[in-house]
Amino acid sequence: MTRLFLIAGEPSGDALGGALMAGLKTLSPGVEFHGVGGPLMQAEGLDSLFPMDELSVMGIAEVLPRYRALMRRIAQCADAVVAMQPDALITIDSPDFGLRVARRVKAASPIRTVHYVAPTVWAWRPQRAAKMAEVIDQVLALFPFEPTYMEAEGMRCDFVGHPVVAEPLASPEQAAAFRAAHGIASDTRLILALPGSRAGEVARLAPIFGQALQEVLARHPSARVVVPAAPAVAADVARLIEGWPGAPVLLDPRGQSAEVAAAEKRAAFAAADAALAASGTVSLELAANGVPMVIAYDMNWLSRKIIGRMLRLDTVTLVNIVSETRAVPEFLGAACKPGPIGAALAGLMEDDTARTAQRDAARLTMTRLGQGGEAPGLRAARAVLEGLAAE
Repeated sequence: MTRLFLIAGEPSGDALGGALMAGLKTLSPGVEFHGVGGPLMQAEGLDSLFPMDELSVMGIAEVLPRYRALMRRIAQCADAVVAMQPDALITIDSPDFGLRVARRVKAASPIRTVHYVAPTVWAWRPQRAAKMAEVIDQVLALFPFEPTYMEAEGMRCDFVGHPVVAEPLASPEQAAAFRAAHGIASDTRLILALPGSRAGEVARLAPIFGQALQEVLARHPSARVVVPAAPAVAADVARLIEGWPGAPVLLDPRGQSAEVAAAEKRAAFAAADAALAASGTVSLELAANGVPMVIAYDMNWLSRKIIGRMLRLDTVTLVNIVSETRAVPEFLGAACKPGPIGAALAGLMEDDTARTAQRDAARLTMTRLGQGGEAPGLRAARAVLEGLAAE
């Protein structure tokens, strides 16, 4: 019987872990799970060693006060793995925690180690691959171009597909119902505004987005703006969009079940004609729905300078990277200014050729990320079992 120890530290990792566990149960009935995970992994049979929420911290300011507690959890996990001697330790995203556990485990035991989600060495800090190879035997990659980087450092790496391709999409009927519920006619342009999911980026980007939309609505006065808010920043978003033009519709998940909030967001994406979004995975969600977009992002001055020097690509938008095009316009750092952003979004709404190019790039992106093939969780499970068999 296969015995696995899994560790996830964020909701996104919990989702990956839950799908992986479901795939493993399909391919290897009787598989035994141990480790740390959230509700989705627990639903698949994991009895979490401690609450995953203890690991869901980001940023120096958040980590420092909890440093000693996190180090104790690292030691606890490593000790549990070494004592249990599972067939493999699988760390899922959250590399700052998971790879520290793996390092301790490797120092004490030859247990096989698997890391799910390759580091973005193709974008910045390429030395991370070599450092990971010291403690990781196999990597499960979300992007098709990542195995080359990992294999060059001696790790097995399997492209298993991106979870966005397995996410459900709203139907045309659900999109129409969303418009009707919010008084948005079928022939009215609907613009999504997505200023981020973290407090810092929302505070920085929301005022810029609001000013950019003024120019767009000056050229398209009948357009409506819809703002889906992440639960953690919904209150901030509600406050920051009060001065936005055009009486924007806020999708506020507070007080809703996760299922209802997710369904409303899916319907909004399906109903949208264009989007202005912060850089990140949301570009793939928009691409999955065929929504043409403009990407904008900024950070504090010091971070901008440091990361700007580290970047190895001329674009950070995942649609551009995966499709090997530059179809999606982006305004980053010093270029993240309301005037140019607004002009680009208004222009996109007026340019059929540009919208078609984006939709073509989006379709290519989804195909390359595994759409139409085996579900990523099942592919990941198959890769884990094949890796074990090859030892």
